[in-house]
Amino acid sequence: MSTPWRDEVARVAGLARIDLKPDELDRLAGELEVIVQSVARVSEVATPDVPATSHPLPLTNVFRADEPETPLDRDEVLAMAPAQEDGKFLVPQILGEDA
Repeated sequence: MSTPWRDEVARVAGLARIDLKPDELDRLAGELEVIVQSVARVSEVATPDVPATSHPLPLTNVFRADEPETPLDRDEVLAMAPAQEDGKFLVPQILGEDA
């Protein structure tokens, strides 16, 4: 049986190069129809005087004041490192010798 949703699922599957069997097309078309009906029901409830939201709670970022501070001394930072050499951090090699 060919329905608009089945045809649409087949079209999108073809664009995505997905080979669907007829029973898979029927199942996915049914699922798509349920989703569209659910969205339609929600749309009936939505009213124009209710502002759109992306989150149920109002969120705001809390930033600390951007005030300059005295930077750490290089020797002090290097002293906290597990390994250092010639004033630089020493880290394990991750690339081959030829890199």
